[in-house]
Amino acid sequence: MSLREKYQFQFLEEKNNTLSFSLENSDVLARIIVLEQDMIRVFMTKSDQLEVKNTWLVAPGMDDVPLKGRDRLDLSPFSLPEYSFRNDGRVCIVETELLKLDIDLDGFKITWFSKDSEGNVKQIAADRSTQAYNFDGSLGEGIFHYLQRTKDEQYYGLGEKSGDMDRYGKRYRMLSIDPMGYDAQHTDPLYKHIPFYITRSKQTGISFGIFYDNMAQSIFDMGNEMDNYHGWYRYYQSMDGDLDYYIILGPEVKDVVKKYSWLTGKTIFAPKWSFGYSGSTMTYTDAPDAQEQLNKFIEECEEHDILCDSFQLSSGYTSIEDKRYVFNWNTDKFPDAKGFINHYHEKGVKLCANIKPALLKDHPLFSELNEKEMFIKSGDGNTEMSQFWDEVGAYVDFTNEESVNWWKKKVTEQLLEYGIDSTWNDNNEFEIWSKDAQCNGFGEGINFEAVRSLQPLLMMKASYEAQKEFAPDIRPYLISRSGSPGMQRYVQTWSGDNYTSWKSLKYNIKMGLGLSMSGIYNIGHDIGGFSGPAPEPELLVRWVQNGIFHPRFTIHSWNDDKSVNVPWMYEETTGTIRDLIKFRHRITPYLYTALYNAHEKYEPILRPTFYQFESDVKTFEENDDFMLGESMLVASVVEEGQRERVVYLPTYGGGWYDYHTSVWYEGGQTVTLPAPLEYNPLLIKGGSIIPINDADSTFSNKDKDERGFLLFPHKQSGSTSYALYEDDGVSANYKENHTIVSLQMNADTEKIEVSYKINGEYKLPYETFSFYLPENEERRLYVNGEEMKKGPNGYTVAL
Repeated sequence: MSLREKYQFQFLEEKNNTLSFSLENSDVLARIIVLEQDMIRVFMTKSDQLEVKNTWLVAPGMDDVPLKGRDRLDLSPFSLPEYSFRNDGRVCIVETELLKLDIDLDGFKITWFSKDSEGNVKQIAADRSTQAYNFDGSLGEGIFHYLQRTKDEQYYGLGEKSGDMDRYGKRYRMLSIDPMGYDAQHTDPLYKHIPFYITRSKQTGISFGIFYDNMAQSIFDMGNEMDNYHGWYRYYQSMDGDLDYYIILGPEVKDVVKKYSWLTGKTIFAPKWSFGYSGSTMTYTDAPDAQEQLNKFIEECEEHDILCDSFQLSSGYTSIEDKRYVFNWNTDKFPDAKGFINHYHEKGVKLCANIKPALLKDHPLFSELNEKEMFIKSGDGNTEMSQFWDEVGAYVDFTNEESVNWWKKKVTEQLLEYGIDSTWNDNNEFEIWSKDAQCNGFGEGINFEAVRSLQPLLMMKASYEAQKEFAPDIRPYLISRSGSPGMQRYVQTWSGDNYTSWKSLKYNIKMGLGLSMSGIYNIGHDIGGFSGPAPEPELLVRWVQNGIFHPRFTIHSWNDDKSVNVPWMYEETTGTIRDLIKFRHRITPYLYTALYNAHEKYEPILRPTFYQFESDVKTFEENDDFMLGESMLVASVVEEGQRERVVYLPTYGGGWYDYHTSVWYEGGQTVTLPAPLEYNPLLIKGGSIIPINDADSTFSNKDKDERGFLLFPHKQSGSTSYALYEDDGVSANYKENHTIVSLQMNADTEKIEVSYKINGEYKLPYETFSFYLPENEERRLYVNGEEMKKGPNGYTVAL
């Protein structure tokens, strides 16, 4: 039998923007689903039976999805546009205004084309011409999708992967494990499951994304493998589930990122305090006098005037002897847990408590859950036992509604009612390796592998719901280490337990940008390094300098020598770190507005320079720079002993200001900038308006808020605008009770004109605006038509 006879498809029907096809002499069904003008889905199943009938990852424009997920075939969130369809029995052609598919019914091989407004059609992708799919299992275990590969392609995404940002020529496992002390350049896999990446053609400049709605462990071969019989290819392989993938047309990288972010759901709008410095270390909570040491931390913050908004309570608070037992308070370490929490609150510091989804076999509550069958099970119906830390335990099954309700009850009773403000969902990679492990599947039973990455997502959702139900008037803030697409709807995340080295600092930047290109925007890294030796003073300072420009700003550690990474770790660098943290506090209005734009507009907070300046091909060269929001170009120092930094300034008509020296540079050139130990280079895009907290903040009055604007006008002439988002920082009714300050700046060779409007229900907590110009700026400043006189605090306007 020839391959043509073996894999011939027939058209079945066209209904609800879905074209259905069947493989002859087989129960394989293929569907082409036209969702948007620029988004088409391909779905292959065996008969009408779906391996996983619901989706939790696809949540178009949604804040949340039901606990049991959404019907995978529910298309109601999509616009379902008109399209054309032609079928001659050999080839089917599907066209929208922006996409065209040629489907070879011999093997169901698809060639994808983009279409522009002028009628130009360009090929963007094609299935491998020699068996692209695993219809009969002949390609190996699980499901496969082979695509052709060309030499001029670039691949971005796949979440927090190690190494360079361009994934071309590499091979990755998509599997969540706990690789403490990982090598940020080479280690794979890591913590998260993000089966999405972007393809960009250097030749055409067109980008598209491909997202596989599948939760099983998988492989992404981005051209590492070669086989002379099949031409150049790349492939995706998953160990379970159905093949269900979405093609998302750009045409630019930023278009793909925002559309994919919309597809998987809104970024949670966290409270403003989550942008403050958050202290953390395992060393304190592992100590026998943990409460005393944690109280000493607050005293040190006060003594050194370190602005601190929260502390992340590591799992040592749950210990019994040398093991950790979730939802247990060690009363020897914490003789007065509620008093300790109240003390932190009196000092204006929130607490985030670590929780883990596995119960050790000698956990006081193990028997209760075991009897009620609330753990993930083995194939023989018994509880599946797995290695967890230094013992054996069982994982809570979050596809069991009874388990979810138990979890929420314990979060409430053992944490929230004590006064804990936030849950830190940790060690939630669900490392189960039996092939026959089973989940409850909300009463219907399902292979664990098919929903492997769903378990951490439902864990954080359960914690989120507990917090939301306990305090419905305030916005929840949560943290999670592991996760999948959709995790941004519930949590802030970080790159896990990194190793203390200069290499980690360098490659964590790329790792975070990989997450940003994959729809996970609220991110950061353990500053100073979590595992290994204590950081040297210079490395600690450089890591803080990088960290203050990330949404998550946490200094965390478990150093081999039991030392603790804290701002006052070294006397000679304490003042520098204090000033860096105060600078971070100063730019919080800018960060907070960026988070709001991530939530409302699906815009990443951190961006590789090519995201914003794609027309400048030099920005695609591997580098260590990134954009924070629209306006800040951060050039972190990632090499020991470096006191100058070479920075490429992307081509941009408004040019770039050196924040520290006020020197203006034209875009499209490489410059060498000073990088003393006190700061790393920071460039501001010409024409930018940067809102700041202008208050002289100290530990005891860090809630004080005054508003200033740093103006970086065009050197010759130009216009720009900025919308500042303001609210009380915590309330759940932010959609109704907020205010937008809209600013417009017009510059010419003689003057700079700024106008502002204030619209909204929220009463601003300040009564003036202060405006600041670069030091060497000599043009006159007008605000709302009035010429301004410079005072001791810039140019001040009464509201």
